[in-house]
Formats: sequence, C-alpha cells, structure tokens
Amino acid sequence: MSHLPAAIRPRKTVVFGIDGLVFSKVAPLDTPTLDALLAAGRFSETWLPAAPMAPTFSGPGWATIATGVWPDKHKVLSNEWGDTTDLATYPDFLTRINRADPTKTTFAIADWEPLTTDDVGPPIFGDEIDTKIGVSGSPPVEQGDAEIAAKAAEHMAEVGPDASFVYFHAVDVAGHDCGTEQAGYRTAIEQTDANLGKVIAAIKSRADYAAEDWTFIVTTDHGHVPAGGHGGSSPEERRSFILEVGPGVPHTTTATARNVDIARTVLDIHGVSAHGLDGRRHGAPSTDIFDALLGSLKPSSGVLDWTKIPPAGWSIDDSRMGTGGVTEWRGWTFTTDDLWTGVQCDQWRENNVRARGVFAVADADGWSARPTDGPFDSTLVSGQYDVAGKPYVLVDFTSHYRKAGPENATVTVSFDGGPQTEVLRYTGDVIAKEEQINAPVPAGASRMVVRWRLSDGGSYWAIDDPRVWRP
Repeated sequence: MSHLPAAIRPRKTVVFGIDGLVFSKVAPLDTPTLDALLAAGRFSETWLPAAPMAPTFSGPGWATIATGVWPDKHKVLSNEWGDTTDLATYPDFLTRINRADPTKTTFAIADWEPLTTDDVGPPIFGDEIDTKIGVSGSPPVEQGDAEIAAKAAEHMAEVGPDASFVYFHAVDVAGHDCGTEQAGYRTAIEQTDANLGKVIAAIKSRADYAAEDWTFIVTTDHGHVPAGGHGGSSPEERRSFILEVGPGVPHTTTATARNVDIARTVLDIHGVSAHGLDGRRHGAPSTDIFDALLGSLKPSSGVLDWTKIPPAGWSIDDSRMGTGGVTEWRGWTFTTDDLWTGVQCDQWRENNVRARGVFAVADADGWSARPTDGPFDSTLVSGQYDVAGKPYVLVDFTSHYRKAGPENATVTVSFDGGPQTEVLRYTGDVIAKEEQINAPVPAGASRMVVRWRLSDGGSYWAIDDPRVWRP
C-alpha cells in the first residue's frame, strides 16, 4: 500500500493549537518536536488584528483560525460571545469537511471549554464533528494537557481521523502566571513540545501510516507581552505563526501569510470548497504586483520594510506634496505590517487585515504633525491596463482608510491619456474592505490608468492587490 499513487492516498490533516505561544522563545529550548517540524516545513510569521475589530483574546484568535474569516465576519469578539456570533454562516473547517463529505472522519479535543462546548455561546468547533472531546480545564493545566495528549494519541493511532484539531493550554497559562521571560514559561513550552511529540509519534505508529499523506499545522491564537498577558495591540500580542509540514510542502518561509489561511489550507487538502472565506492556501504564490517589491525594501529602525520605488510601469506623483516630515511616509509608500503598525498603536492600522505582504500606504498622520511642512497631497498612479474592446472593466483592490477631517480620498480612471473621471470617493472610515469598482470603457479606448489620491488633510489610506479585469 505504501506505493499507492498520490491521487488516491488518504489525506490526513492535524491542526495543533498551542495557546499563547511566542514562537521566538522556542529556539534555545529543549523542543525536539517543534525543532524537527521547523527544519522540515514551511514557517510564516503572521499578524493578528486588534481592537476595535477584536482584541487579542483567545475567542477571536481561535475563531479566526477555525473559520478562515476575520472577526468582522465571524463576530467572535471576546472570550464570552453569547448568541451574537455568525458561526452558523462561517463554521469551523472540521464541520465544513463533514458537511461536504460525511464519510470523512473528524476529531477535536481541547480543555478550553469555549472551543468545544456551549459554555459561553456556540462552540467554535461545532457539534457536527464526529468525535469531540472536552477535557477538564481545571488546574493543574499540565494535567489537562497530558490527558489531551494521551487521548489524542490513542484516537490518532486507532482511528486516524481525516481532519483534526488538537489544543494545548499550558503555555498560555504560564504566560499569564509569570510572563514570557521566566523559567515557568520555558518549562511549559518544553512540556507542550513533549505532548505534541506523543501525538505525532502515535500517528507515525499507525500500521497504514506509510500509505497515508499526513499534514501537520501548528499555530497559536495570540502572543503575550513579556510581563504576561494579552488583549492589546502591541507587536508581542499580535504576533502569531503558521508552521506546516506535509507532502509537497517545502522547507521555506513565507512573508504573505495570515491566520485565516489555516482553514483554507485544510479545506484545500480535502477538496472542500472554501468559497467566501478570507484565507488562501498557505504558501500559494502571490499574484499581487506589490509583493514583487519584497526584495527591494529598505531599512527603518532595523527593519527592511519600506520603499518609494513602485512596481514597473507605476509611479507616485508627489508634485503637490509639502516638504519635511518623516521620510518614509512622505507621499505614497510601499511597506509592510511590521513597520506601518509601529507608526502609532490603537489608530486601527492593526486592522488592515485583508492586505498581505507589501501594500501601498498614504499616511498623512504618520508623515507630519507640523503645519509648516505643508499639505499632504500624493497620488499613486497605476501602470496602463489593456481595455481594448471591453465595454467595462472591474477595478479591484483591498482598502483600509481612516478619515480625520476635510481630506479627500479619491479613485479616478483615465483612458488613453484623457481626463480623469472620479469613480470612488470616501466620506468616512473604510476598514479592511475588498473594493470592486465597475468602470465603463469609452468606445474605442485601448488603455486605462487608475489613480489613488489622498489630499488636503491628515489621515491614512492603505491599498493592496490592485487588479483590473473583465468577467
């Protein structure tokens, strides 16, 4: 059986959730299981949203991982959500697999009650899952994690479910108790690594293991500040990760991943539709023209995260910009989450979640607070799009805009060097939105240029993944 063609080998997936794991703390520790996975698979550092979209709590974090959509869709906004969620519309990936193919076997086990029970509202992992085990979350948490490892190992060895979620809690409890810099946190990571190893060893002990294709994904719901705790918007709290090991997964790092990609990845492996989800296949090649700039980013505060050089054929018109201010933010800039959210916390930059990798930013507020620097007035100009013979085209991009006062944020199109026609103007905040603009093409026109202009005030605007296409 070990020589079965890949097309008919059973595909198995396990998502391991390690609550509150700051992955940067792993390297110096005795963690042979995580070390082996890291050496074999694809690793991505990811970023979480913050309030007001959702605080960096476990509820929003695990719901995002399980459903493959951001909190503005699943509406799990705290650790107690009652009947206010939209989990019925956006169920977890195990439930989706069961509904698509009832012959598939699914399994979930956890000792944080809201994951598997209706303790605070509908469970994040629903009741249609074939086998769902809620382990007591009462102290000591190490005992609960050991029980999870034992029961998960037994079930994996005997049943070998097609798709599973296995949760470990001790690292998060240690983070709250002593912070991430103390021995207790390090011990919890090492103990969790041992529990993780027991489950994986049980899988590999299966008589049919050599004839099965297993994918392991490890992730976390949030980080911790060094002193312990989470919920805020600091980089330490917003950092997460995806570690994926499986058939065809190369040993590499990915700079464009998001936690919503986990559900999409599991569903893709099992051939289940992911229509309407925010995620994409982890590690899928980017088609975003801005991501081609990753290799040309310049340093700011030791981070390679900005450039003023646009993609080929594009340009930035700063002829009306004032002088002075912060160099990185004078006019449109191409940057990443790591740098841009550091401009200032809690101004909603953290919630630009539908952008990935490199995106374009016009940040008047980050550029200057001095009237003597003059007005912010910058225009991002696209390359030329071929529109010949098309009655209309769709202009797509992700958009994240905060309005601060009288500024203007507009999108215009022009054809064959002719006058600009306004097709969009923002009059209020637009948070992490996927825009689609219908642009009629004049008869005989062959080329179209799109312009994004922010002027006459202090606010910010981020756009990503611009595309022009005809259905």
